[in-house]
Amino acid sequence: MSVSGIIFANLHDQYIPQLTTTRTLASVPFACRYRLIDFALSNFANSGISDVNVITQTNYHSLMDHLGSGKDWDLARRVGGLKLLPPFITAYSSNESQIYSTRLNALKNISMLINRSSDDYIVLADCDGICNIDINDLVESHVKSGADLTIAIKRVSITPEKAKHNSIVVSSPDGELLDMIRDPKNISGEVDININIWVATRTYLQRIIAESIVRDYESFVKDVIVRNIGKHNYRVYRFDGYYAKITSIEDYFACNMNLLNEKSTRDALFNVPGRPIVTKVRNSTPTEYLPGSSVENSMIADGCVIEGHVENSIIFRGVKIGKGSVVKNSILFQDTQTGRGVSLNCVITDKSVFIRDGVTLSGHPSIPFCIEKEKVL
Repeated sequence: MSVSGIIFANLHDQYIPQLTTTRTLASVPFACRYRLIDFALSNFANSGISDVNVITQTNYHSLMDHLGSGKDWDLARRVGGLKLLPPFITAYSSNESQIYSTRLNALKNISMLINRSSDDYIVLADCDGICNIDINDLVESHVKSGADLTIAIKRVSITPEKAKHNSIVVSSPDGELLDMIRDPKNISGEVDININIWVATRTYLQRIIAESIVRDYESFVKDVIVRNIGKHNYRVYRFDGYYAKITSIEDYFACNMNLLNEKSTRDALFNVPGRPIVTKVRNSTPTEYLPGSSVENSMIADGCVIEGHVENSIIFRGVKIGKGSVVKNSILFQDTQTGRGVSLNCVITDKSVFIRDGVTLSGHPSIPFCIEKEKVL
């Protein structure tokens, strides 16, 4: 039994436009030193899947820099390994067909690669979800059931606002998919949601892509899954571990803050035996804590210089916090610098932001104050 993986890097860029104007959602920094794609990549690598394709669309320069050859995930291989797939555009393509906008269109875009594949099963994963999942167990469940397609689901408590960005899944007690409602309205309470990890038999995936090309289908859920419920063998796989979905800047902020305040969350993501979350290794100098500095309940990467007070914050590599500055409940991306006497609360700074002496900035956990890349304030 052979398995390959496909990761969609750009599908949900619109969720956090504050951080994706110059990068893909996949390469958005997370938890002090990681990128969102590290979770999907590590889940594949930890399950022994060594043939992984990352489908990109736009703004993938930082993603290329982060992934490199894939050696940090042990995916630098002569055969298979990690491959970055930009949009396939021919000289005769019309403007309408040049860039994909849905998961199904992305799969059409790489249909030749899938047709050349000899793998028995293909796992699809997005980058908007944060979890540490055993892909092997998912695939084994799929094989055992004899399904054409298996969808990973998670039981969550949801609000009508959150429901708008999720697909609600209805299944039987024995795991048969009965219904799937995409972006529902006025739904709340305990429901099963699709966590955007799928496993399909390769021959079945080839079949639905070919049919979608002929019939000009656009949506993987509405045009393929919903149309064929009861006709094809669709199953669900219930994931019981920690899962967070990034559908807004508020979600992104809350998920990072949750890592600081909940040890159970950190353990569920980063301390699972045999399933480490791996990222690109950078050799930087240790962080320097100068006289008068203080740190409470924070995650601080290497290469930083701390002269002020940091509390309940996440600080990425190369950040410099000036003397007398106070940083609370904030996320500072790589190479951010603050002057002296700066006060930050519920602030997210993109890379290489410079904040002058004496500046005070404050947001709220529900509306964090975001500063764009290379901005000087």
